[in-house]
Amino acid sequence: MRLLLAEDEKILSDALVTILTHSGYSVDAVYNGRDALDYLKNGGYDGAVLDIMMPKMDGLTVLRNIREEGMTLPVLMLTAKAEIDDRVTGLDSGADDYLTKPFDSKELLARIRAMTRRQPELQDTVLQFGGLSLDRAGFTLSGAGESARLSNKEFQMMEMLMGNPGQVVPTERFLEKIWGYDSEAEINVVWVYISGLRKKIAHLGAEVQIRAARGVGYSLEEKR
Repeated sequence: MRLLLAEDEKILSDALVTILTHSGYSVDAVYNGRDALDYLKNGGYDGAVLDIMMPKMDGLTVLRNIREEGMTLPVLMLTAKAEIDDRVTGLDSGADDYLTKPFDSKELLARIRAMTRRQPELQDTVLQFGGLSLDRAGFTLSGAGESARLSNKEFQMMEMLMGNPGQVVPTERFLEKIWGYDSEAEINVVWVYISGLRKKIAHLGAEVQIRAARGVGYSLEEKR
């Protein structure tokens, strides 16, 4: 799952990126509201964490802009302000949740899990296809009585494949969704991760394979 973090305090931002990445999220960090709005318009994110007080554009203005454009991704607002009026303003502007600084990292993760679970496409915690099961909560791929723990990016790639069985997921889509649209990662990095996933699927003994559509992308298919 890909998140945008907009927090202008660099030390706090770095700490949150570490926490979120360790918890299985792919995170892009920006440090002002103008960049946050630009990234959200172009990045295809699954959720956003926005600080209210940011340079160039405050978080509430960013939130209002994306809601006016019809973007429904879940948004958690961060602020040092604890007054009830600020919370009401944030929620009335379209925020899904609100967290006051300072906060515990466990509460942040719980809030993010809760708000992303509200999305219809994320209601199922386990994806299944062809004897394979992907546990979204435990980042585990299982099949034929065996299981394998997936890395952050492996999990996100498998989630995309199992969420669209039989359909080709373009290589560029993997790069955009997982590495970020402004990433310097080269296209062959996708092949490296696909190769690793193929080995894990083979180890699990599932009757499933990742097929390559040359020059296009990859799809998850049942073996015939």
